[in-house]
Amino acid sequence: MKKIAILGSTGSIGTQTLEVVRENPDMQVTALSAGKNVGLLEAQAREFHPKLVSLQDEEAAKTLAVRLADTDIRVVSGMDGLLETATEGTADIVVTAVVGMIGIRPTIAAIEAGKDIALANKETLVTAGHLIMPLAKKRGVRILPVDSEHSAIFQSLNGEQGNRIDKILLTASGGPFRGWTKEQLKSVRLEDALKHPNWAMGRKITIDSSTMVNKGLEVMEARWLFDVALDDVQVVIQPQSVIHSMVQFEDGAVVAQLGVPDMKLPIQYALLYPERRHMPGGRLDFWTLRSLDFAAPDFENFPGLSLAYEAGRAGGTMPTVFNAANEWAVAAFLKREISYLDITNLIGAAMAHHGKTEDPGLEEILQTEAETYTYLSEM
Repeated sequence: MKKIAILGSTGSIGTQTLEVVRENPDMQVTALSAGKNVGLLEAQAREFHPKLVSLQDEEAAKTLAVRLADTDIRVVSGMDGLLETATEGTADIVVTAVVGMIGIRPTIAAIEAGKDIALANKETLVTAGHLIMPLAKKRGVRILPVDSEHSAIFQSLNGEQGNRIDKILLTASGGPFRGWTKEQLKSVRLEDALKHPNWAMGRKITIDSSTMVNKGLEVMEARWLFDVALDDVQVVIQPQSVIHSMVQFEDGAVVAQLGVPDMKLPIQYALLYPERRHMPGGRLDFWTLRSLDFAAPDFENFPGLSLAYEAGRAGGTMPTVFNAANEWAVAAFLKREISYLDITNLIGAAMAHHGKTEDPGLEEILQTEAETYTYLSEM
């Protein structure tokens, strides 16, 4: 029986993880956490019967405790509750599907507790990869990627231990505005940016995909996951989202993972690795797949990607500034307080203002996040 704790169970990755659990009777949910969605977390708790559930919002947790009073499910809250969920004693693996840097502390706690990590929270490695990867190695914990692109790379590397990677080819659909000019992007509305052509995702990551910031975060994450130089991660636009990513080896061979755009595949692979198991859903039909297109990314009109490479090369606290500024700007855009192009403009401004700290500890990373928020709020 594979026992699973899920951080962020009411979000896009969390709900799809539970869909995978429904299809696999030898999986058991032991703990769930969410932000403040009382209704959905209650429904999940009643269906999957975890030992404990956690809500970040304390008032919401009090409401949930009343609603679950007829069960033996324990309700906890806040960061302490999130840490308790991440370290639930019987869980074998923790799915880290919370959005943002709030995922760093529980991921570290889960690793310290000896849990394998099914990683869907890219901010953890972007800002603290230099802390996370050595700790996982020290504790003998596996970091199993859930992002479709990183799962594709992970799958492409299977059986290639000892063979040198020449480059990682990280694919991107290009988002809804592929081919647009800066002039066209000036008119982008929130509703436009929330329409991804291939993937169904949460609001924040959908905006990030449209600006190419998400791909920049994935570049920095790949650098840590696969122990390669940042500039050995090359972004390739693949509009159909059929090739999920590729690895080129030193002999010139390229190994790719292909499939329909369905996040449940990388989720199930992470939960069951190294086993593959039947999964319901669509399959690629090569008789009807007429073409696969490729292009270089547009760094000029989508500067979020070039800023990510700049932050990754700088290292230290600069990736934290990149990530925090993006989180602040996307939240403002979702509230219609800034324009679409302001998102990457604010990221660039925050990076230019920041005085980098080398080799930061956890507290310095979190302090940098807070300072970035303050700077942008006072602009």
